[in-house]
Amino acid sequence: MLSYLHEFHAGNHADILKHLALVFIFEHLNEKGKPYTFFDTHAGAGLYRFDDERALKTGESMRGIQRLLDYASRFPDNVPSEM
Repeated sequence: MLSYLHEFHAGNHADILKHLALVFIFEHLNEKGKPYTFFDTHAGAGLYRFDDERALKTGESMRGIQRLLDYASRFPDNVPSEM
């Protein structure tokens, strides 16, 4: 049986795609002006460290979110202050 632990994969390209899709979905829902409820049934811990030994073992976050953040840092106006 294949076991999946998000600690090894957090911040990878698929994770970025999932969160980007959620941003667009929520932006669209927010335009409606009606309340809604969202339940993330597979959220896991909700907060993952990219310098954790499990994340470093696969290096997926370095090829995913870290690479994107490095690129975004070239444009300081686009990078959130709390990252």
